[in-house]
Amino acid sequence: MKSIVVTGHPRAALEDATRLGEYGVATVHEAAGRVGYLGPRLRPAWPGARIGGTAVTVLCWPGDNLMIHVAVEQCRPGDVLVVATNSPSTDGLFGELFATALQRRGVRGVVLGCGVRDVAELREMNFPAWSAAVSAQGSVKATAGAINVPVVVEGQVIHPGDVIVADDDGVTCVPRADVPDVLAAAAARLAKEEASRAAFQAGELGLDRYGLRDRLGDFGITYLSYEDYLAAGERA
Repeated sequence: MKSIVVTGHPRAALEDATRLGEYGVATVHEAAGRVGYLGPRLRPAWPGARIGGTAVTVLCWPGDNLMIHVAVEQCRPGDVLVVATNSPSTDGLFGELFATALQRRGVRGVVLGCGVRDVAELREMNFPAWSAAVSAQGSVKATAGAINVPVVVEGQVIHPGDVIVADDDGVTCVPRADVPDVLAAAAARLAKEEASRAAFQAGELGLDRYGLRDRLGDFGITYLSYEDYLAAGERA
């Protein structure tokens, strides 16, 4: 692994990242074409956090958080620190002290393909963190990695400057070049959902609103009265 720190990388517009964060993970993921989701294993350290920000990426060795120390200097307001390891690790590479330094720099949160610790302190600080594990297992500062190179977290490639959206539903990534299109699609999707919500509150069924009723036969779905159901069971 080449040990480099890339500086001055382009970022998505911060106002766009903020808006995507307001839409939330489920809406953004759907608006992006159901791609970019980092999967169900990444969970928030505490419930209720919702962020959208630009990625600063870190590649560490398992059990070694040296490069997170290096990465703090590269962060600016509106960023989200994304930490990957070059082989699987659940060690708690990130905790309260890192959060203190990042919060001072205006970083909106952290996404960890490894473990997090000091969960109670993070909650008290109101510093959002998503991770693959919660672990008190300590780390060393001994092996160089890389900053602001493409990394892989839970099978998803993340480039520095991409938009990270995270909430109680998990984490999704929007490539920087796709942000304008995803913003437009998310706005349209939200308007559609608001119309559907009003229709459901008025008593309309999804079967009718989404045009599914006339297609049920295509799915092989058959309606039986209870008596016919019992008779069919007896014949079987």
